[in-house]
Amino acid sequence: MPDRKRPLVIVTRKLPDVIETRMMELFETRLNLDDTPLTREHLLDAAAQADVLVPTVTDRIDAEVIAAAGPRLKLIANFGNGVDHIDLKAARERGISVTNTPGVLTEDTADMTMALILAVARRLTEGERLVRSGRWTGWGPTNMLGSRLGGKRLGIVGMGRIGQALARRARGFGLSIHYHNRRRVHPEIEAELDATYWESLDQMLARVDIVSINCPRTPATYHLLNARRLKLLKPSAIVVNTSRGEAIDEGTLAGMLQRREIAGAGLDVFEQEPDVDPKLLKLDNVVLLPHLGSATYESRVDMGEKVIVNVKTFVDGHPPPDRVITTEF
Repeated sequence: MPDRKRPLVIVTRKLPDVIETRMMELFETRLNLDDTPLTREHLLDAAAQADVLVPTVTDRIDAEVIAAAGPRLKLIANFGNGVDHIDLKAARERGISVTNTPGVLTEDTADMTMALILAVARRLTEGERLVRSGRWTGWGPTNMLGSRLGGKRLGIVGMGRIGQALARRARGFGLSIHYHNRRRVHPEIEAELDATYWESLDQMLARVDIVSINCPRTPATYHLLNARRLKLLKPSAIVVNTSRGEAIDEGTLAGMLQRREIAGAGLDVFEQEPDVDPKLLKLDNVVLLPHLGSATYESRVDMGEKVIVNVKTFVDGHPPPDRVITTEF
């Protein structure tokens, strides 16, 4: 680290006030008070000047940004769990450590996933729009009929922390838990959740009523639900995604929803975020949210506190606790 008493920490987005205040106390900190995403030029400039860069998922820290890094940049302390927006190979080659903020988004993201399942199955946002429009004419025995959750099968794609937290919530609504994962979870977890493991994703998709995508973005999960797999779903099936938009072939999904080949979808993330397939915007059988999965005040503060611990530990000469890439000090 540099000889200066306090490292220059550049934060790319607006963080909770309590986190920014503590960072100002501990480090020489450059904040983004108006929360305008950094332009490419400003991001390159930040990498050239900073001792520590604190980006978010909206910042593309690719090989060009890493190459622009000055000799002082030794740590990228990501504000977020996923690091698919950071070129880890380029960072490793430049001797730049990378940290993230795992374990603090689980419960909030699982809550949001369950909320989307309920919203789609019971047509909540469609009904809310009907009331606001002034077109609601009163209760009727066949009006706005949705689907009961109890007794249905939920297929969880990715049985990590969030997938397991979702399963615990879903059991309370009477859903039967099925899952597909790279590795089968521990038998004790399976027993606790009364979960059925499917080694074949294709076989699971054809049998469940609701599919929830809870896997990280990797080359292997890009379009994991591609056109072929989407067509395995029942016409009554619901698809929910709170992980990464690229996990689903959004264009194919939109077309199938439009033709009612799938009953509904709840999407908190999108393939070309923040752009959304125009077909989705016109459909009533889709609930669309602006990446709210972990958007609680508590989770954002917890994430910020993890960033502070990672930076403070690193500049004090010790391995930070949430290392994605470790380099020499």
